[in-house]
Amino acid sequence: MQKIFWENPYQQHLETVVASVSGSQVIFAETIAYSFSGGQEGDKATINGMPIFDSKMENNLIIYTLPDDHGLSIGDQVLMEIDWPRRLKLMRLHFAAELVLEIVTQHFKFEKVGAHIAESKARIDFISDTNISAYFDTILEKYNAIISADLPIQTGFTDVATQRRFWKIDGFAEVPCGGTHVKSTGEVGFVKLKRSHPGKSIERIEIYLI
Repeated sequence: MQKIFWENPYQQHLETVVASVSGSQVIFAETIAYSFSGGQEGDKATINGMPIFDSKMENNLIIYTLPDDHGLSIGDQVLMEIDWPRRLKLMRLHFAAELVLEIVTQHFKFEKVGAHIAESKARIDFISDTNISAYFDTILEKYNAIISADLPIQTGFTDVATQRRFWKIDGFAEVPCGGTHVKSTGEVGFVKLKRSHPGKSIERIEIYLI
């Protein structure tokens, strides 16, 4: 399956072909609809105007769940469309979280234990007995400098066979990641941070676009 959301994460429409059908579960030859992985929520998308109810990744394939009466057969040509405003928010918040995580990891050595990127906010959980908001001024200073520099975000495969991918900013970091990305840090934009405390020895940073 060709995952065009990696090659061109800005593509909003795709004409593709049905590759497999098993009841309500359908696989397509190509796709622009990202499926939940690595903490990033999947896209909301349609096939010929029908909603995709769910999706899951199995090996190198993405299996989409459509309405039971979708009427599709192998070889049918279809139009896939994604909810672009949602995708763009997810891409921006995803990379905002990536930057915050890398800054915290490089400078404060906290261990990440969880993350989630939704349309309205992102969050990262760290092991810490220290109130993490004490570090927000430093985190934002370093974050804002990267955003203001509008640096290019490079992406690609570290292993094509297993579809392992990375993002890279020269002079800052190279990180394994299979999510969708904007092209430059300037597109990510500035954020505000909020501290939460979801459990013993767990500190959470919530990230909001501004």
